[in-house]
Amino acid sequence: MGEPAAPTPRAAGFSISGLTGAARRDRSYRGRGLVKRVLLASPRGYCAGVERAVETVERALELYGRPVYVRKQIVHNVHVVRELEECGAVFVDSLAEVPEGATVVFSAHGVAPAVRIEALERGLSAIDATCPLVTKVHSQAARYARLGYTIVLIGHAGHEEVEGTTGEAPDAIVLVESVADAESVELPDGPLAYITQTTLSVDETNAIVEVLGRRFPRIEAPEKDDICYATSNRQWAVKELLGEVELLLVIGSSNSSNSNRLVEVARSAGVDAYLIDDESDIDERWLAGVESVGLTSGASAPERLVARVCEWFRARGAGQIEEFKSVFEDVVFRLPVELRRASRPAA
Repeated sequence: MGEPAAPTPRAAGFSISGLTGAARRDRSYRGRGLVKRVLLASPRGYCAGVERAVETVERALELYGRPVYVRKQIVHNVHVVRELEECGAVFVDSLAEVPEGATVVFSAHGVAPAVRIEALERGLSAIDATCPLVTKVHSQAARYARLGYTIVLIGHAGHEEVEGTTGEAPDAIVLVESVADAESVELPDGPLAYITQTTLSVDETNAIVEVLGRRFPRIEAPEKDDICYATSNRQWAVKELLGEVELLLVIGSSNSSNSNRLVEVARSAGVDAYLIDDESDIDERWLAGVESVGLTSGASAPERLVARVCEWFRARGAGQIEEFKSVFEDVVFRLPVELRRASRPAA
């Protein structure tokens, strides 16, 4: 996989369940000044696929003007979605909500082939912002299906990425979500292979794969790990940090799979962890007795949210706010071909 990398300029964001106004008012920081140190995990925040997806919507708005429709959330972060809406993006759950002939962007999580066909039939100008690493998983599913394999898809039911991948080979794919599923799943005779959602827990996925390998020794693995570099790197960074902190805050929205996995990594190691959208979600009761706090952000959270949380702690007396390690990610994805063509000057 190589050494993990540092956040891109946009990185960072997380989210916890909302609290009532009364509950928020009751969360005053009685231990003001107790937190002395905030350590920032690195890498954190925006990955190359998210950078590409957000820039895709921004560039489409520049080229085509308002509105530009986006099927589903372009990335799973409430702040990013809200800001793009203010710029003229319109997020829809289905293509039926998009006027015929309009411009529509497919989200970073990918879509099933049936969605692409529907866009063509309705005369929509489609721009595909699917992360290239998700596209790789789609291609694997289609190839295995053509060769007659039964495909175990390790992932979470209902996640848009899983729905899109399943759409590539609906009759060949069997979804496995947990070790318990792997222990009980029944698979037909014949060639078998597994693929995974790109935003899973590395440790949990390894445990599932171990069970599948024991029960089905001939099951084939992907040529390269399907869990994306950014997911793996951010989990690695959290593990490196945990020995130095008593509490981990993860900036990311509640529907962000990779952000939720960061919380799980910390909790599985015995460190309290919470998911927050921004500093307003911090319950100061979490900080009772805590001197060192770790801070990270999911792959769809902008870095400005990290800055806001740091300022929140600084205003409450935290005098040491610093990077735990500085690691650089150099992965970059080109914009979708539809935008590159539109941006070329006429001959």
